[in-house]
Amino acid sequence: MFDKPISDEKNLILVSTPFVPGYRIVEVLGFTWGLVVRSRGLGRNIVAMLRTIPGGEIKEYTGLLNAVRSEAIRRMEAHAREMGANAVVSIAFDSSSISQMMSEIIAYGTAVRIEPTSHEVEDVRLV
Repeated sequence: MFDKPISDEKNLILVSTPFVPGYRIVEVLGFTWGLVVRSRGLGRNIVAMLRTIPGGEIKEYTGLLNAVRSEAIRRMEAHAREMGANAVVSIAFDSSSISQMMSEIIAYGTAVRIEPTSHEVEDVRLV
């Protein structure tokens, strides 16, 4: 699963679980996040309002939120690297609206330093 060496600082491991299989957490560095606030724009709002008439997916907003989520992850990664992390565990997202014209997305997790375990790793099973 993780075929790149952990010493390669360019490859930050990101997981939504509180652990990384095959690695152990050797240091918890703290809370890390990436925050983005974007305006939806008047043009997108008009097109989106017109799309609500027949119903269905509002592709203008879907595309915007996907782009914002990716940017939030990149900012979280940069923040974690500044902290000296080589992994971020327990990653989650949150979103909200600021007025009717802006959306906020935050990606957050715990910045950690990890190292490979020295023994065989068993499959993780949720009971």
